[in-house]
Amino acid sequence: MDGKITRDMTDDLIKAVVAISDEATCESFFKDIFTATELEQFAQRLRAAKLLLEGQTYAKIIAQTDISSATLSRVSNCVHRGSGGYASVLKGLSDAEKKD
Repeated sequence: MDGKITRDMTDDLIKAVVAISDEATCESFFKDIFTATELEQFAQRLRAAKLLLEGQTYAKIIAQTDISSATLSRVSNCVHRGSGGYASVLKGLSDAEKKD
C-alpha cells in the first residue's frame, strides 16, 4: 500500500468488522465510516453478486440494481475469479435466513 495507509490500518478495520456482534452496532458503525453513497454502492455490489451467483444476466442485474456495467463487470470478475469473499458472505446470509 502506498502513502500513509498501512496494512495495520486495514487489519484493524477487518478486525473491527469481525468484532461486531449485532446488526444495530454494524449499522451505526457503517453509517459513521461510509458516506450514504458509499454504503449504497457496497449494498448494490453485494446484491449484484447475489444475482450473478443465482445465474441472472447482466441486463437483468443492471435493471434491478441500477449498477453500472463497468462495476458489474468488476463484481463479476470477483465472483468468478476472486478470493471467494462474495460467495462466502452470501452463503452465510442464506444460512442465517434459513435459521430465522
